[in-house]
Amino acid sequence: MNGKLQQLIASIAQPDGAAALAASEHLDQLTKPPGSLGKLESLAIQLAGITGVDKPEFNRKTVIVMAADHGVCEEGVSAFPAEVTQQMLYNMLSGGAAINVLARHAGADVKVVDVGVNADVAHADLVNRKVRMGTANMAKGPAMLRTEAEQAILAGAEAVAEAVKDGTRLFVTGELGIGNTTASAAVVCALTGLEPEMIVGRGTGVDSAGLTRKIAVVCRALDVNQPDGNDALDVLTKVGGLEIAALAGVILGAAAHRCPVVLDGFISGAAALAARTLAPASAAYMLASHASDERGHAAVLRELKLEPMLHLDMRLGEGTGGALSLHLIDAACRIMREMATFADAGVSDGQGAAQR
Repeated sequence: MNGKLQQLIASIAQPDGAAALAASEHLDQLTKPPGSLGKLESLAIQLAGITGVDKPEFNRKTVIVMAADHGVCEEGVSAFPAEVTQQMLYNMLSGGAAINVLARHAGADVKVVDVGVNADVAHADLVNRKVRMGTANMAKGPAMLRTEAEQAILAGAEAVAEAVKDGTRLFVTGELGIGNTTASAAVVCALTGLEPEMIVGRGTGVDSAGLTRKIAVVCRALDVNQPDGNDALDVLTKVGGLEIAALAGVILGAAAHRCPVVLDGFISGAAALAARTLAPASAAYMLASHASDERGHAAVLRELKLEPMLHLDMRLGEGTGGALSLHLIDAACRIMREMATFADAGVSDGQGAAQR
């Protein structure tokens, strides 16, 4: 394994138990019955443990969108041609994609990184970390070289490090790449042992014949490459995608900097499984934003032991579900900072007379 990647993994610490306890105790002093804010309370406690601050505040949030193409598109696995990756990339860079709209609404930045788009893309706002011009067709052999998978992971971690220097302390995973639900399904199957029929979904909206073809392609890719489910680098190399590997790097980088990382949908979930396999400690820094309508996402969330904040039947990707969940994260943080305690308000805490 690359020395820099080893160092990154080794730098991930366990969450701060003292900060989480302090947050829990503070919540019990607020003017409400204990636990009555439900999942907002557990979210606030997790954020405290991640950051080491009992009342965290995230003044700057960044959605990191990793973009790349997939050679497996040759197999007809998508309802859209591969060229749409490049076209949507320009749309995103100009601020016209769904993630741009939802990130603006949430007060978050959008950072777009090219790790493997199969074209020379030039734009002032694009971060160029291209590893190669798209992956090879995984149905015929490995998607990339092991060194390329490592390079993509490190590109993700570096994107986080750069954003942290600029003041970001909360990240959302986003992606762009025609064919990436096919690669993600193969990654999930390889890392979990689940059958493709349980995991492969319709992605961009393929019909029933397209879904059958897509399942067969994933089965063939797994059979041809025989990825080792205990070795996430081997899985990413053989049946992964450059943006999936880069998102695994985003997750590892966020964890190394003690920053929460909000997972979007199915593709982000595949990247999270890879990150957890590489560094089990990284799982504590993950937040699940929503339950994607993509078939395999529920299984991914079960494997990660994560409960989504939102159920909106979304399956767009780009980080859109993650951006929507930022409003709930902001709410949990505001409760911690702005809500009065029983003592502050002179309200009885249920144990006796009003506290003052």
